[in-house]
Amino acid sequence: MCSERFSTYERPIVVAMVRKRTGELQPFDSAKVRRGIENALADRPVPEESIANLVSEIDTFAHAGGAQITAEDIGQRVLSGLRAIDEVGYLRFASVYKEFQGADDFEREMAALDEPTDH
Repeated sequence: MCSERFSTYERPIVVAMVRKRTGELQPFDSAKVRRGIENALADRPVPEESIANLVSEIDTFAHAGGAQITAEDIGQRVLSGLRAIDEVGYLRFASVYKEFQGADDFEREMAALDEPTDH
């Protein structure tokens, strides 16, 4: 028989909700964010640690933003992180996120990469 005493505590878990472009609300899913980042960085020489750090930053942002955040806010954070990590990955993600329609969209986004960032 064990002479130790154990206690459990119940705490509410706040689930961040994401407002999609369609208006639909979905629970935030860091695994989904990771898949999007990994797809953008497929076959790129980016260390796993960089990916994990970016996913962690997005997760922290999502849960610090209150009960509800927008998919656009998450997408902008991912773009900002990818821009710092790998420009090709950034362009890949941007092409899906911003729904590129042609080469002009890529050219415009590549030109934007040459502009200084806010941070």
